[in-house]
Amino acid sequence: MNLQQLGFTTFFDTQLQTLSIDTSTKLVGRVILEHKHSYRVLTEQGEFLATVSGNFAYHAFSRKDYPAVGDFVIIEQMPGEDRAIIHHLFERKSKFTRKMAGLEIDEQIVATNIDLILLVMSLNDDFNIRRLERYLVAAWDSGATPVIVLTKSDLCKEVTPFLSEIESVAFGVDILTVSAQTGEGMAPLHALLTEGKTAALLGSSGAGKSTLTNALLNSEQMKVSTIREDDAKGRHTTTHRELVVLPSGACLIDTPGMRELQLWDQGDSLNASFSDIEQLTENCRFRDCQHKNEPGCAVLQAVEEGELDAARLTSYFKLQRELAYIEKKANTDAQLAEKRKWKQVSKSLKKMR
Repeated sequence: MNLQQLGFTTFFDTQLQTLSIDTSTKLVGRVILEHKHSYRVLTEQGEFLATVSGNFAYHAFSRKDYPAVGDFVIIEQMPGEDRAIIHHLFERKSKFTRKMAGLEIDEQIVATNIDLILLVMSLNDDFNIRRLERYLVAAWDSGATPVIVLTKSDLCKEVTPFLSEIESVAFGVDILTVSAQTGEGMAPLHALLTEGKTAALLGSSGAGKSTLTNALLNSEQMKVSTIREDDAKGRHTTTHRELVVLPSGACLIDTPGMRELQLWDQGDSLNASFSDIEQLTENCRFRDCQHKNEPGCAVLQAVEEGELDAARLTSYFKLQRELAYIEKKANTDAQLAEKRKWKQVSKSLKKMR
């Protein structure tokens, strides 16, 4: 195992060169598993169970300041043990995030430093184009390249209708149709997962992520479960995020199934995912057209003429409202967090005096 195989590119090496570390006592590693208060870190010298140092925790003001699966860190091995202390977190080149479940407005990091996001959907009754639109918005916001992987093709008699529906919403995104059971369509997926690359599997429960991981590993490392026959929905098999190294040398992050993905977006990913609506907007009579009932609205005209699916426009409005609310609430919480941070710094300075 070497750092380059783990995805340690010049992006991270440049950061390393600015740090003054004693390589005789400290190691660079990648977080492959996250426990409640500890992490599994893989290095060139082996695997360690690590916790953050007191100084690290003191300067971490929010969840995003702590390591997540896929992160590169600098650790210090405890003498004679397979345990270590995390002293430094490298800047991330990409991250897939979502709003934390529940009423709390906070960011949950699903996977970091990924090159590809494999959006997994099964070709059965659980197929949902509106859910895919939501996943695409989050994928474009991550900084990684999304790829749609349609699983269980061996159980689907006619794939073409599914492909047509996806192509109408996923512009410029590669679509792969595979069967992990028969091996059909797996070659193009293997070709994407080359040494040094990192991909994350994302999708709902029962989409076949764990089965796909096992097929890529050529082993039964990940536990799998069957779907419920009454509604074709899956059971939660994977209960945690974990990074594994494939025989090809690529890294793959398997994640728990997400029945509902609540967005956490601060960029222009909504516009990227709904580029068809954005293009239509340019032809609206009014520059600030809301596409509700304004005269000369090119978007509404496209719906009337059957060029744009009304359900897609409804989905666009829904995600737009959701993101606006998250952004407003997040900005308010960030201001409060900043006040708490400087209050804490002020107290520390007073104690020093």
